[in-house]
Formats: sequence, C-alpha cells, structure tokens
Amino acid sequence: MALSFPRPAFSYSIDLAAERQRIRAHRRLRGVPARRKEHLLLATWNIANLGTQDRAPEAVALLAEILNAFDLVALQETRRDLSGLRAILAHLDKRWSFVCTDAAGNQERMVVLYDRNKLRLREQIAEVAIPPAQHRFIKLRGVGSTFRGLDRHPQVVSFRWGETPLTLGNVHLFFGSTSKADVERRQLEAYAVARWARLENQSPHAFDPHVILLGDFNLPYMRPEDPILGVLAGEGLVLAPYATEIGTTLPSEPRGNTAVRVNHYDQIAFFPAMRDYFTGGAGVFDFDTVILPDLWQARGRKDFNAYLRYHFSDHRLLWTQIQAQPRR
Repeated sequence: MALSFPRPAFSYSIDLAAERQRIRAHRRLRGVPARRKEHLLLATWNIANLGTQDRAPEAVALLAEILNAFDLVALQETRRDLSGLRAILAHLDKRWSFVCTDAAGNQERMVVLYDRNKLRLREQIAEVAIPPAQHRFIKLRGVGSTFRGLDRHPQVVSFRWGETPLTLGNVHLFFGSTSKADVERRQLEAYAVARWARLENQSPHAFDPHVILLGDFNLPYMRPEDPILGVLAGEGLVLAPYATEIGTTLPSEPRGNTAVRVNHYDQIAFFPAMRDYFTGGAGVFDFDTVILPDLWQARGRKDFNAYLRYHFSDHRLLWTQIQAQPRR
C-alpha cells in the first residue's frame, strides 16, 4: 500500500456535535458495553496511514470519540511520524498512555494504547523476533516460497489487570497483492507468528504463556478454506466470536455485476485455555454506516468512501470483552 490515500478533491464540513451523537447511539445499537471495573474492553483498529494523512480536526476528534469507549487498543498503520497519534491523544481522556515500536515495513509502527488507571505495564515490551537460524522451520505444505523474515515484527506488550496477567501480540501481516507469491508470503508470516505464540504458550520459560494475538491479519474470508485462517487454526488458535456478517473493512465500490463486499482482515485470536476469560461480548464497530449521512446523499458511495479512507480509515474497529476470572 502507498504511504497515504489520495486527499479528496472536494471540501466538506463535519458537524462534530451531531456526529458524536450518531457514534454514541450506534455504540448502544451495536451492544458495546459500558466500561466497568470487572471487565476489560479490548480492541484492535487499523487507522489508515496515521501520520501521513492530514485529517480534518473534527475527524481526529471523532476517532478519539470511538477509541475512548475502550480500555486497551492495538493500533496498526501508525507511521514513523507520530504527530497523527499525538493529535488523537490530545482528544482522549487523560487516563490513556501508549507504547510503540520502531518503524518497519511500509514505515509503520505498532502501537498499543492503554488505560494506565486500569492496567499496569509489566516488564515485557518487545517485538516478535524469528532468528535466521529458525527460518528453516517456517514452512507449510503446498507453499513453495521461502520464509525470509517478517515485514513488520508484531509488538509484544505485557500488562497486569488487577491480579490477571495479559500479554498482547499486535499484528499486521504483509499483504502486498493477491498474487500467488504474496499470498504465500502472507501464509508464512501467519505461520511464523502463530508458531511463536504456540511455543510461548507451551514454554515453561515464557514471560506469559497466555498470549492474545490481535490486529490486521489480512484474512479476507471467514471460511475454512481460507489459507490464513487455516494457518491460525492449525496452530491451535481460536478467534473471538464476532458476527462475521459485518466485516472489518469498508465496503468496496461495485464494479459491473460484482457484489459489494467487505473483508474480515482484522481478528482477535487466542488459545482455548483462555476461552473462559472472554464474556462472549464481541463485535465490529461499523462507524461508517452512521456518520456523515449528508455526504453520502450528496456525493454517493465512491466519494463517501474516499473521504472516510483519508480522514478516518478503511478499516473498522473490532472489539471483545474480557473478565478477570474465568467463567465457571
């Protein structure tokens, strides 16, 4: 992907108060729970090209409005220039802090935002490293490509929430294109990350064996035959059970008779032993279906999507809810 989407050529004025109300009403409609002491609202969001797109100030405030409803958020596509992230932080409650990686593929940092009043940062702040000596183990049946390392090393951040330890692996897998070579590279990256998580889960020396992987896996379809889903399942990971009818990317523009569709790129994955920590609350916050209705009506889907991609994102936020003690 290029370092930014093109800036829309037309002008548009956002009514900040009205859009805030639409977002809050839609949050209730989508069943996003209120923040509570006994639960943790965990989310992941690819905010497109954050730091290279000159977003409208009102759009920045609305991004913060969406984020403020959660306790812990993994972000993808934050660029080396952190000004875009800091602009959002200026609108967030004072409870928020963040940790980030250096910039890697596509000049992207991995970022985790967290509520410092609710979560204590622990000693492990790292990146997933696959040493060259281990590359020979990263291979899959039917994949002829050779693994040559990760384009963006997943960010590993450990927290303590009360007495509950929690480690996140913030992921943005390589996409490239739909060519066979790029799909195979993505499959190998998915396997490398899932294998790392499995080895951590099984190791007596792991800092925290209960790793939650979340982020942009570039997983197009929630179908058993999907190659990325197959890799994750093959390593024993399960996915947060959100309604897959609502995808995590904006709908594409129709071309001829091609149906408008969305993808399920963004996922939250964990091992079965952690299943009982999840309350069952999970979903996609499809903000794009409620905001800026006058822009949609005036200019249609193509310009509406172009505006959202530039000033907001081409991805939707995915969330789930965790409890401090497993369900009995």
